[in-house]
Amino acid sequence: MLTRYHKAIKISDSVYWVGAIDWGVRNFHGYTTSRGTTYNAFLIIADKVTLLDTAKEGFGKEVLGRIASVIDPKKIDYIVSNHAEPDHTGSLPEVIAATNPEKIFASKMGVKTVHRYFPDMKLEAVGTGDTLDLGNKTLRFIETRMLHWPDSMFSYLEDEGVLFSQDAFGMHLASSERFEDELPWNLLAEMSEDYYANIITLYSPFVAKLFSSFESLNLDLKVVAPDHGPIWRDMDRFGKQLELYQKWSARKTNKKVVIVYDTMWHGTEHMARAIEDGVIKCGDIQVLTMPLSSCTRSDVAKEMLNASAVIVGTPTLNNQIFPKVADVFTYLTGLKFKTPFAAVFGSYGWSGEGVPQLKEMLTKWEGTELLGEMKVKYQPQEDELKKCCELGELVGQKVLNYINNQNKE
Repeated sequence: MLTRYHKAIKISDSVYWVGAIDWGVRNFHGYTTSRGTTYNAFLIIADKVTLLDTAKEGFGKEVLGRIASVIDPKKIDYIVSNHAEPDHTGSLPEVIAATNPEKIFASKMGVKTVHRYFPDMKLEAVGTGDTLDLGNKTLRFIETRMLHWPDSMFSYLEDEGVLFSQDAFGMHLASSERFEDELPWNLLAEMSEDYYANIITLYSPFVAKLFSSFESLNLDLKVVAPDHGPIWRDMDRFGKQLELYQKWSARKTNKKVVIVYDTMWHGTEHMARAIEDGVIKCGDIQVLTMPLSSCTRSDVAKEMLNASAVIVGTPTLNNQIFPKVADVFTYLTGLKFKTPFAAVFGSYGWSGEGVPQLKEMLTKWEGTELLGEMKVKYQPQEDELKKCCELGELVGQKVLNYINNQNKE
């Protein structure tokens, strides 16, 4: 039975938002979603009624309820899957059963990916430049492979200038507002940065490639509708979003040092604070100290997006890097984070393998220069804290020189 209280929201002459709001989700495959998310789906009312994307499993009735507020779901002719990840296709079988569409479309890689989840589903493949005739409307397809899955695809409603951008330009933000101009810009920028850092960073080269060809796509944008978060209808604001994506994909950094650490008996913590003091002594520089007792891997990723240096501290536990530190830097390494500079530190009780292992992990970061290391037994003494402070000064000065030289170029 479909609910009667879920309502669609009109976003252009013939397009409706028919998605779902997930207020409660707080973990999205390892990424902390502190403000929930939306699973956006879109309905085009045309001669051939078309649904773009669905929602995570468990939210199918909400999607169908919103569709039913506009049209009988059985009148849907086509379904387009822009992205096969389960947060967009999990409810696809339920929606297909309720609508019985003539055809279901996905990118070439999308067909292969969807079949790994639903082997018996019948789909037709489309590619860049292909169009779908909706009778009185035309939908054009643009493959955006690895932005951020191999199957990712944009769909563009030519007649109304609506770009369905799947995961690009979105954010994990549950809200009652459906449009970006109903929300403050600082919130949009913050949530976009969080999303880019944790989802898109790895694919920055593909973002840059997209920008290099964006003008040639001849898109007269009126609305940009991503699969998560608010819909962009103020194109001046969307222009600012594009500028942020260009900056993040170019990996431009600021006068910023991030100090990340965990601690057992406060020895590594004392070292972190002494290093922090050393960086601060350099003057015109932002220092952010992030104890992993209160910061998540997602918090660290966001702050790393524009940092010029990371200084990492770990105790040694059972001859290994401390678990939370290992977790965070495995996560950052997988996202291919890199900073111009790095340093490592930590305390240990017996054999002290944590710092060398951490150093080895950071040597895999392409383009990152390791500036030094500092490790002490049990608790740091006064002379050792002084050396920690000096390590912070070294890193801070390197960052200042690096950014100042960049500004001169």
